[in-house]
Amino acid sequence: MLSQKTRYTIRALQHLADRHDQGPVQLTEISDKQNIPSKFLTVILSELSREGWVGTKRGREGGYWLAKQPADIRYGDIIRLTNGALALVPCASRLAHETCKNCLPESECRLRSLMLKVRDETATILDGITLADPIELQPLFTD
Repeated sequence: MLSQKTRYTIRALQHLADRHDQGPVQLTEISDKQNIPSKFLTVILSELSREGWVGTKRGREGGYWLAKQPADIRYGDIIRLTNGALALVPCASRLAHETCKNCLPESECRLRSLMLKVRDETATILDGITLADPIELQPLFTD
């Protein structure tokens, strides 16, 4: 499950990607259009600025913009930056591996083997899509 921070980060970056090369975007615009609390958004944009993903300028004509090309920001990287890993369980993480507590030895755990496959397929998908790629809205589920 994606954290709220990760979801807010993705929406903020999508908003900035939609306005790429149009000058700074005000925090209040992102907050209002993406339904992100402004205090939380300030923290997120500050972190993205420190990572070199977002540029910022203070003042009346200031705001935020993507410091990278939208095609250079992959969704997998956004999730890794904000969530730490793509894996659903720590023992299946490639970059943040941890042995699970109260589990079988990894060499005997079929759940770990399954989660490694899920992690690899998830990475393939998320690393293949960038902020520049169009994402088609899906219909709502109906019963």
